[in-house]
Amino acid sequence: MRTALKAVAIAATLLFVLLAGIRIGGNREALPGPLAQLAGPSRSASFDEAIGLIEDNYYRKIDDSTLQNAGIDGAVSKLRDRFSAYLDPRAYRAFKSHQNPHFSGIGLDVRFVEDGLLIARVYPGTPAEKAGIKAGETVVTVNGKPIRGKSGESAVALIQGQPGTPVTVGIRDRSGKVRQIDVKRARIAVPSVESKTVVGPGGVKVGVVSLSGFVERAGAQVSKAVKAQLAVGAEAIVLDLRGNGGGLLDEAVAVGSVFIERGPIVITKGRNRPREVYRAGGGAIPANVPVVVLVDRNSASASEIVAGAIQDSGRGVVVGGRTFGKGVFQEVTELRNGGALDITVGEYFTPSGRNLGGGGVKQGSGVKPNIEVSPSGGPQAALDAAVAQAARKKR
Repeated sequence: MRTALKAVAIAATLLFVLLAGIRIGGNREALPGPLAQLAGPSRSASFDEAIGLIEDNYYRKIDDSTLQNAGIDGAVSKLRDRFSAYLDPRAYRAFKSHQNPHFSGIGLDVRFVEDGLLIARVYPGTPAEKAGIKAGETVVTVNGKPIRGKSGESAVALIQGQPGTPVTVGIRDRSGKVRQIDVKRARIAVPSVESKTVVGPGGVKVGVVSLSGFVERAGAQVSKAVKAQLAVGAEAIVLDLRGNGGGLLDEAVAVGSVFIERGPIVITKGRNRPREVYRAGGGAIPANVPVVVLVDRNSASASEIVAGAIQDSGRGVVVGGRTFGKGVFQEVTELRNGGALDITVGEYFTPSGRNLGGGGVKQGSGVKPNIEVSPSGGPQAALDAAVAQAARKKR
């Protein structure tokens, strides 16, 4: 009799543990009916119930996908994280195309600001240039709708679309005046890497390699450009990351590996992400080639990873203005509806252990340049200072 009671007690305990596990985080839908009832309602049950009631009883027909998109977007907005976003299927397609240097849009390189998209560059020969849009202006509306409060990816997705289709952008100039411009989208080929050779003080040849974004194959393109500059006689390298708002983490590691032969490039960790050290992949240029990284306030994320790694490792110096100060990274996860969640999943640290943010998603101190250059002198003054520093290191 005692044995039988013991068996019943064990079974009851196991059932309790099973149910406790289900309540904490199990998949209720995968359970048999009786156990599902014992486990209680799933976390999504109330949401699904509310969506069903709206679909069945609201006075006009509402598309199910519209409700689903609004629900997910609302959940993400409650995070109060400017770097996290829900990308609906259209926005996600635009996001993926933006990671490729060939995409459809109007030809703007933009930076996310509080009330819109600050235009860092207008690419030559594009619809934006032909329409008279200029760097330094801000996109504040798309097709009459304000983009304030939207994530950068969502706002960019509104501008992008099929080649030949129209889009109306509200452009605010430096004086604060807003004008509406009708533009037709086109296939855009963005040169993510550009390079040139300049002569610095003492006749030292300096290769200047500019990277506009950490898109696919950015590391390979930077490597090719840097080695081409060395092949034609450059004795030092300036990596220009001004206005570069970041991009893919793997490409940041690849770019850092062009200059750092071994050791860590960046360290990441998150609540549900183990600490991970991303190390240089090898094949860097010779250590006796001076390296200067040129940055400004719009150098963010992956740009800060590269600048911080080069600074911490002693491989080179950082010149220009203090960087943006982003200390977190996001992960994009595709959803069943064709959209995606782009949410903050952890923080990153430079090789010395610095987090460049302000704690969580707050803007922080960023990378402080070894040699600061006042922005009042303009872009050319900062470039001249970087070239001079690179040449001085070589002499």
